[in-house]
Amino acid sequence: MKIVILTGAGISAESGLGTFRDAGGLWEKYPIEQVATPEGFAADPALVHGFYNARRANSQSAAPNAAHDALAKLEGKIGENLLIVTQNVDDLHERAGSKSVWHMHGALNRAKCAACEQTWNAPSEMHPDDPCPHCRTPATRPDIVWFGEMPYYMEEIYDRLHQADLFVSIGTSGNVYPAAGFVQEAANAGARTLELNLEPSLGASSFDESRNGPASQIVPEWVDSLLKG
Repeated sequence: MKIVILTGAGISAESGLGTFRDAGGLWEKYPIEQVATPEGFAADPALVHGFYNARRANSQSAAPNAAHDALAKLEGKIGENLLIVTQNVDDLHERAGSKSVWHMHGALNRAKCAACEQTWNAPSEMHPDDPCPHCRTPATRPDIVWFGEMPYYMEEIYDRLHQADLFVSIGTSGNVYPAAGFVQEAANAGARTLELNLEPSLGASSFDESRNGPASQIVPEWVDSLLKG
């Protein structure tokens, strides 16, 4: 069985990383236009770097939870037949042991040059005058897909969705495209579809089955039932 799993902020929330729309969370303190757009970075790179330095520190202080561990366990059983596509920019999947993980929105632990577009492992703190190690231009930025930019791996993701026997969405709001359209893409190609979420998402009716509850509870339960089945 070939499985494609989409994960969103809900899977990392129990590790202490706030979801995108949490009241009082990091995103509420700054207008998105200031910290998550190319224009915001051009206007105030110091603010943007400070914002992502804080997010990077927050991510590194967090630990994978039982949901991350369960997906790593599943990959250990079925190997390359499992792909995790994550909207998250933390590395909790990898730290739990998952190897086949595509970060469609980039990653906090990666840096990118706005001039030459080379990428590399990010230091714990980044600053506006940091030179690119490849072209030496002081144009380094977080390797994060900002609003108005194209997510990574899109062509490859659609290829895998078209080959999938099962598509599972975990901890996503169901209203952010293009990821919100993955369920229909997979279903149209003949895959069975399952949503695992704290509560039904806006797109829950598009799934064959929906299970609700904390990710740390329902994801391990699903993985165990799948492996026993």
